Amino acid sequence: MTLRSDILDAQKEALKAHDEARLAVLRMLWSAIRNQEIEKGHTELKDDEVQKMAATQIKQLKDAVVDFAKGDRQDLVAKSEAEIKILQAYLPEQMSDEELKSLVEKIIKEFGLSGTDVGKAMGSVMKEVKGRADGNRVKEVVSKILAG
Repeated sequence: MTLRSDILDAQKEALKAHDEARLAVLRMLWSAIRNQEIEKGHTELKDDEVQKMAATQIKQLKDAVVDFAKGDRQDLVAKSEAEIKILQAYLPEQMSDEELKSLVEKIIKEFGLSGTDVGKAMGSVMKEVKGRADGNRVKEVVSKILAG
């Protein structure tokens, strides 16, 4: 079963359960998927592409949470965080901090990178991570290891 069909099934369940919040989030994700498919010439997105769409929406919501917190809008912060939890179900399992640190150290050693090579390290690590860690989290670990 593909992620596309999982999302459709989840929409049907949310509709039957009258779960308006979950339904709205899933419809928003489905709309983004369909728009991307239309842009690509009506070809169905693969699971990894669907995961990228979900990750993009999560990133947008996280950015919104920061803005809402600055504006002291705790109601919108809570709503956005709930939406993030719904969307995270469609991402691959996230790497632990230890796994990420180990991968970063391996890549830095493999390429002989130094403190000024953050961009090179980020590019290599992100290729290996493949959506299993947030870019901000990766940057934090890479910077810490290269600085230390």
